Amino acid sequence: MSYPLYDFSETVVLITGAGQGIGFATAREFARFGATVYLNDILSERASRATGELIKQGYDAFAAPGDIADPEQADWIFHHIDEHHGRIDVLVNNAGVEPVSSIFDHSLEDWQRALNTNLTGAFLCTQKAALRMREQGKGVIINIASIAGKSQPLYLRSAYAASKAGLVGFTKEAAREFAPYGIRVNAIAPGVIVTPMTEHLRDDPQQMARWRAEIPLGRLGQPQEVAALCLWLASDAASYVTGVAWHVDGGKNMA
Repeated sequence: MSYPLYDFSETVVLITGAGQGIGFATAREFARFGATVYLNDILSERASRATGELIKQGYDAFAAPGDIADPEQADWIFHHIDEHHGRIDVLVNNAGVEPVSSIFDHSLEDWQRALNTNLTGAFLCTQKAALRMREQGKGVIINIASIAGKSQPLYLRSAYAASKAGLVGFTKEAAREFAPYGIRVNAIAPGVIVTPMTEHLRDDPQQMARWRAEIPLGRLGQPQEVAALCLWLASDAASYVTGVAWHVDGGKNMA
């Protein structure tokens, strides 16, 4: 897959939920274009394994494990970055969970877990990153939302849809508030992407047939195709772009 020539040298990037899927693909692509990347994951072994893969390829990568919905753990992640690099230029809020349940049966625990990870975690990381970016006079924040929260509800995923819709709204408010400080904030709303989160559904031939029929491009997306938009949004090529939620869904939602 080819990309424009980006230069993210001397750029420090934090990606949450970077142990696999879209998060790992995004970390790898930023690193490939010279960025120093911090890979967060709630599972320390997954963060370490993903970071080790990038280090083996010669990239500048650091593990930053922790639950970003826990204020103390989120604080530790940012203090860790402060100690080693003293700045943060790009934040990608990607960490997310997707409980599956009817509203009739949805447990409060799963509801709160989705909102805590998908929305509160993004808020905490955004707040901490923006405080540092304000001092720097520039920065980029990218929130990985979903078509479920923007234009295409998903069956039996009320907590996921609610949290992602909240993330889209939060993106727009943050973009407006942070603009005077040179901080741009955008969201990406992926459709069906080939990640561990969709693996169990991709094993169902009928579900795959429905997806292919609904998606004009006739296929599922790849994590690096979401990562490609992250690179552009973080680059100077997108210097006049803020407050937008971008579809990456093969044309499923044309709006």
